[in-house]
Amino acid sequence: MVRLTDDQIHTLIEETQSCFGKTAQIWIFGSRTDDSKKGGDIDLYIETDLSEGLVAAKLKFRSLIWPQFGEQKIDILVRSRTKEMNPMHLIAKDSGQLLSP
Repeated sequence: MVRLTDDQIHTLIEETQSCFGKTAQIWIFGSRTDDSKKGGDIDLYIETDLSEGLVAAKLKFRSLIWPQFGEQKIDILVRSRTKEMNPMHLIAKDSGQLLSP
């Protein structure tokens, strides 16, 4: 399914909703969605209803998940649902796996 532990998935969901609101959703995309691969960075895509304060929310989110992931490279792509999707958002959402309900 995805190459993350249950604890890591729980942390991602919990901190996404903590930082970006209860309606925020998070997807994992890229190499971590392929069980046949090893290693690789963690690519995350978050959709939120927030329209302001996204940079601060992203920094807070990164600091909160840091203890669970440590030195691993984590790329975080955030989109407010008030903005149009760009091609990267579409790729992340279409090829990724939804982690949150």
